[in-house]
Formats: sequence, structure tokens, C-alpha cells
Amino acid sequence: MASTTATPEATLRQRNVPASSKKAKNGVSDDVETDKVPNAVAPAKAGSELEYKLALGLVTALAFLTRFWGISHPDEVVFDEVHFGKFASYYLERTYFFDVHPPFGKLLFAFMGWLVGYDGHFHFENIGDSYITNKVPYVAFRSLPAILGALTVSVVYMIMWESGYSLPACLVAAGLVLLDNAHIGQTRLILLDATLVFAMACSLLCYIKFHKLRHEPFSRKWWKWLILTGFALSCDISTKYVGLFAFITIGSAVCIDLWDLLDVKRPGGALTLPQFGKHFAARAFGLIIMPFIFYLFWFQVHFSILNRSGPGDDFMTPEFQETLSDNIMLANAVTIDYYDTISIRHKETKAYLHSHPDRYPLRYDDGRVSSQGQQVTGYPFNDTNNYWQILPPGPDDQKLGQHIKNHDLVRLRHIVTDTILLSHDVASPYYPTNQEFTTVPIGDAYGDRAADTLFEIRIEHGKANQEFKSISSHFKLIHNPSKVAMWTHSKPLPEWGFKQQEINGNKQLAQSSNVWLVEDIASLPADHARRAKPEKKVKTLPFLRKWFELQRSMFWHNNQLTSSHPYASLPYQWPFLLRGVSFWTQNDTRQQIYFLGNPIGWWLASSVLAIYVGIVLADQFSLRRGLDAMDRRTRSRLYNSTGFFFLAWATHYFPFFVMGRQLFLHHYLPAHLASALVAGSVVEFLFSTDSAESDYQPSKSGKKVAPTTKRRLSARERLAGQSMAGAWIATAVIMALVAFGWYFFLPLTYGYPGLTAPEVNRRKWLGYDLHFAK
Repeated sequence: MASTTATPEATLRQRNVPASSKKAKNGVSDDVETDKVPNAVAPAKAGSELEYKLALGLVTALAFLTRFWGISHPDEVVFDEVHFGKFASYYLERTYFFDVHPPFGKLLFAFMGWLVGYDGHFHFENIGDSYITNKVPYVAFRSLPAILGALTVSVVYMIMWESGYSLPACLVAAGLVLLDNAHIGQTRLILLDATLVFAMACSLLCYIKFHKLRHEPFSRKWWKWLILTGFALSCDISTKYVGLFAFITIGSAVCIDLWDLLDVKRPGGALTLPQFGKHFAARAFGLIIMPFIFYLFWFQVHFSILNRSGPGDDFMTPEFQETLSDNIMLANAVTIDYYDTISIRHKETKAYLHSHPDRYPLRYDDGRVSSQGQQVTGYPFNDTNNYWQILPPGPDDQKLGQHIKNHDLVRLRHIVTDTILLSHDVASPYYPTNQEFTTVPIGDAYGDRAADTLFEIRIEHGKANQEFKSISSHFKLIHNPSKVAMWTHSKPLPEWGFKQQEINGNKQLAQSSNVWLVEDIASLPADHARRAKPEKKVKTLPFLRKWFELQRSMFWHNNQLTSSHPYASLPYQWPFLLRGVSFWTQNDTRQQIYFLGNPIGWWLASSVLAIYVGIVLADQFSLRRGLDAMDRRTRSRLYNSTGFFFLAWATHYFPFFVMGRQLFLHHYLPAHLASALVAGSVVEFLFSTDSAESDYQPSKSGKKVAPTTKRRLSARERLAGQSMAGAWIATAVIMALVAFGWYFFLPLTYGYPGLTAPEVNRRKWLGYDLHFAK
């Protein structure tokens, strides 16, 4: 196909700027050089607008075909559909649940279920549960991510088109996503990643369209694309918190843009400080304030829908739970009196405060000496050794029948061993900085050790004289003399502690992991008047208070996802596709769904990232040696447009190296999309002669001279045509290889047909832990 050589006037027209315009309103020049902006835009070098539209239609049709083909298989719950399908059901039942991810993506699933008339009766309890038997409209649920996944391919194509790349470059970038098995596999199931990746891609596209209007600041279109960029960013972070990485990408480009606007030597004249302030305020409003408002809006919808008590109650405070109807915990709350026998349970680990006659060893493994006192541990099961009698601070206090209140001092008597809970200045088994918890005989508790057996009941968010109640009063047990909080953690003690949990005194009082609750009053008969359940009215809390509480709980539990997982992987493994994730298997048919990208496409994209870095380093080295091998426009695109895509890849990839939580291959999908954009850009750079020649040739004196003669221009056109033929050949070869990889791994992506052992082994390219290999 013949190349189209762009004139300066054509370049300006593509930027929506009149060729004759010298200065736009608000002091922004129309002739800002492309090497001064974060994402330079140049005209397409090959293909008419009709050809671009036809290619877009073809790519979109293929994207829908690859995502929807066989979407009804398997008709069973697959992998994390147990979570996100369940959450959709809870929304439809208006039952409160807890999840570490923001609500937007889950609300979309609930909306899809509502559209098809689903009532939420199925709770997706186990992988392999039948959708057909339980009459679940699972195809409708899976259609949502499939639609978004297909549209993501179109958005990738449009990003390249809007950035001014040639048709081959657009097809390479879109093709790497279109024929990627990981993107296909993740968008055919009831999972959040399709929403996340689509929103991330839209944020890049909207920002590029906004940036192309930089010479028309504060126009209607300028505002439209600024707000749409903010909305896309909001949808990104409202689906998963890793959507913050898109904010870093766009924010970095905006900072570069603002820095250039601040330059008094910028072409077209400097902005005044009030004009610059207007630009800054507009971007802050569109990319920070508006996204945050949208983000809060989805939580408001979340709270409005989930107004009934449910499985998420335990993660919230009693005050929050009082805003939910039918709350069993609050209905069963009983006021606790002195001399009641109670069982105390840790809120987060669910372990009971426990003791038994066995004692701490004389020395721990690290050589430290213990008190050899009676062990106090956390025990996961209900047991008589979990019973404690709550006593007043003094032996002669007449408090029988009196209610315990917030900030009261108490003693706890272990019923079975008839000893009193104590903490003292002796290091705990695992934490040398934390105090040991033990028990002492009653005589010592009211004698020389009296002060060390006093504990304060401190109710979370409690008021003065608030009554202490079972179940609903979440509290911290504060050792009165030393002011440490009773605390436990999930790491089991050695054999001498029977693998139970360590109890110790934590000096960090503010930590939410210090919170306990009284599960039951064992000494109170079931028919006692104190157990009466009067009808309680549903209370209200301000939205921001509920939002802050939920945010704290979400962030804390997200950070606790540090346990090992058989299919977890590390960031350094992702670009090389060293391992995947088993989603589903069926033994009878030898079918399996194994989450894995297209190895050829991933290795190609990762290689191109390295090539891009090499090109930039080589160019910088050449410039240092006085050699200039590129024209201004080519270098601008290489550093700014391709650099913007590389920035998107880096900001969506490198932050995972500092995360301590579980990580899986799907976390790389946004970065992989950005790497596909880089790949398309570099293909154009390598196969376009337009980058080898500038519109103006420098003279020997160093000054620019007029364009070459008409005869010379025709020669360039012929060379460009040969170049585009090379680009098309390269594109065809790349797509053929990628298509082979896509087709070869299709049985693992679609879950059918079943493969024989030799067929499975042929697909273990890097030792993938596939099933049915024998």
C-alpha cells in the first residue's frame, strides 16, 4: 500500500488546529513542538480513514468472536467465580458482605443479573457446582466481562490510531491483545480483570484525545475528554486498588505537561501565573476531584443496596452493624455483669482466650528464659478451658449483679485451673518486645501480684459508662500497670504449646488486631430474662464514617493476603510467562482451563520492551558523541508517544515488586496491554523510512534549508512505499506466529477439547504445571 506523506498543514489539521493559527486562546501556542509534550501525536503514515475504520471493524468482530466462542463451557463454577458470582448474588439479595476490592466491578455483575431477572438464590459455594442444576444465568454473567474484553481490543487499536501510528502498527498492538490466551481466558469468566483492564485502556485513550486538544484549552471537547479521562481512572480504581497505577501513569504525563506550560521560553509565549493556575486547577478537578467523587458514589450505591445483615457483618464494628436490618449479633447481645462466666474470642483470628495447666518451657529456642508460668494461649475450638469468670478489682467489692461498663477495671479468673490472668515484664515466646501472659493462684492475685492482674475493659468507639455486652461490644483488654493490649496472631507455638496461638501484650494499642469480643455468657441460662430479645430499630450512620471504616478494614485484610498459594507467582516471572494458574479440571473428559498467556505474544512484547530501551540508550550515546541519526519528529515520537506507553507498562509492573501480598499472573494483564502498545510503536519505528528522513535537511552551516526538490520528494515516496511493504510483511509474520501460539493453547483457554497425555506434555513449554500430563 502506498504511503501518504504528511505536510505540515496536514499535521496541524490532524491536531484539530487551523494551519494559519499562530496562537490559541489562554496563551497556548498552536506551534508547540512535539518534543515538548508527553505524548506527541503525528499523522498516520499508511492507510486512509476508511481503511482504518474497516480494520477496526474487523478487529472488533474477531475480538467478540474469540471472547464469546463456547462461553457456556464449562457449565460449572470456575476458579474465582466462587467469589465474584457470590457477591453478585448478595447484592441481589441485599445481604451485606465484605470484600477487599472496591464495589464498581461487582455492581456491574449484579446489574447484569438484575437485567435478566436473577434473584441471587445461588451462592457459588464450591468450584465445580453446576449452574444448570441450580438454574443460574451464568452465560449472562460471563457476557459482561466478554463484552468488556472484546471492547478492550478495540480501545487498544484506537489508542494507536489516535496516536497517529500506521495501520500495521495498530494491527500489531491490537493483535497481541486480540490473540492473547490470558486476556481471552480472564474475560470469559465471572472475574473483575476485564473491567479493570478495559477501564485502564480507556483512561489512556481518553487522555490521548484530551492531549491532542492541548491547543484548544477549556473548549467543550477539551473539558469532555478531561472529565472522561477522570471517569475512566475512577472506574479503574473503583474495580481494584491496583487501578491506582493508571493514576500514576496519567499523573506523570500531566506533570510533564504542566512543567512545559510553566516554561517562560516555551514557543508561542509564556503563560501568566493566573493562566497557569487555571490549567492546574482544571486538571486537578478533572483528574483528582471528579474521580474521587465518582469513587465515593459507588460506595454510596454499595451501602444503599446492602441494607440487610449478612456474612460481612463480622468485619464491621457494632455501630456499623446497627445500620443493617436482621442483625443476629446485635439481637443476641447481652449485658455482662460482674461474676459472669464468659468466653472471649479474638475478632480477626477467631481464636478463644484459653489456658491449661501446662507451663512455658524454662528456655525458648533462642535461649531466652521464660517465667515458667501457666500457659495462656489462643485456641480455635470451643472448650471448657476457654471459660473465664469476670471479677471486680477488689476482693471485697460488692458488685454482684452490677453491669460492667466501659473503662472498668476487672480481673479474669480461669475456671478450670482456678487461677487469675496476669501479664508482667517478661518477654513473650515469639516477641521479645511484647509481654508474656500467664496466670497465678488467687492468693497471689490479691497479694503481691495484685496490680499485675488488673485489666481495663476498653470498648471500641465506646462512650463513658457504656454497658459492656456480649457479641456486640468489641473491646481491647488493656493491662492496667503496663498499658499493653492483649493480642494474638496466627503463627502457632511449638509442640510445647500444642501448636496453639501465642497470647502476648502488644505495646501498639491502636492496632485493630488487638480487638476481642465476648462470644457467650456460659453461666447465664438460655431462658434468663437478660437474654430477652426486644425489637431493635435500625440505626443510621453518616456515609463518610461508614466509608472510612470499610476502607480501613479493606486495606488491612488486603495486606494480610500474604499466605502461600500453589499457583502464586512473582513479578519477575510474568514477562517471561514462566507459570500460570489452574482454573478448572474435569477428570472424566481430561478437560482443563489453565490460565496462561500466549507465549509467543508475551515473549515478543517483552523482547520489544528491551529493544525499546536499547534504542533509547543507543540514541543517547550517539548524541553524546555528536551523532544525530534521527529527525526531530521521529525522536519526539520515540521519547514521548512510545515513551508514554513504556511509562504505562512500568507503572503497572514495577510496583508489584514491593508488595507483600499474594500475586498471580493476572496482575500483569494491564502491563501486558501497555507492552503491546510499545510493540506496535517499535514495529513502526523499525520499518518506517519516514523516521529516517526529516522534512528539513540541515545545511553544512547548521541552518535549516527549504525542503528538497520535487524529484527528491518522489524518491522518498517510493522509499516510503517500500518501507510500508516491509511493515506489512513484518506485521503478517508477527500475527501468523501469534495466531499459532493462540491456536495451539486454545484447549487450555476454552477448556475443550480434552487432551491426551502426549498433547498436554507438548504444551508444557516452560514446565507449566498442567493436569493430565500422565
